[in-house]
Amino acid sequence: MNIRRVPFDHPDAVKLNDEVQAEYDLRYGDGGDATHLDPTDFTPPNGLYLIAYDENDTPVASGGWRSQDANDEGNLDGDAELKRMFVIEQVRGRGLARRILAALEEDARAAGRTRMVLETGTKQPEAVALYTSSGYEPCEKFGYYRFHEESLCYAKTLQLR
Repeated sequence: MNIRRVPFDHPDAVKLNDEVQAEYDLRYGDGGDATHLDPTDFTPPNGLYLIAYDENDTPVASGGWRSQDANDEGNLDGDAELKRMFVIEQVRGRGLARRILAALEEDARAAGRTRMVLETGTKQPEAVALYTSSGYEPCEKFGYYRFHEESLCYAKTLQLR
């Protein structure tokens, strides 16, 4: 697998985002994640968006982070918010999400972010398992879905190396 930095509005990113939104809708029946995302949110050094490509140059996984600081949605100064982590069904279980997560954490740390945060949901047990096994712990709810019962929020301190 080849992991590449791409803009959030790159055609492959749009394709995978459409797929993850369809999966959210299937799981939650709400039309997908309504969190506003601007492509510039993922522009270095304030963020990053990655796509993994298979040997046929097909996009198969994605993930990104964007800078967040203290705001009225519950973020804290120094936060890096994880967004759009997704692996297509055909290649799940191969460690791609873990590789993308590690690359995003390293990039956020290098950008001076001190905490990686994410919001997932009760109907995404695979995501919860990935994050908890990667050192994430439940945290105060934040973001667009902070008042929703099915929302779960996690955080991990990004230690400077």
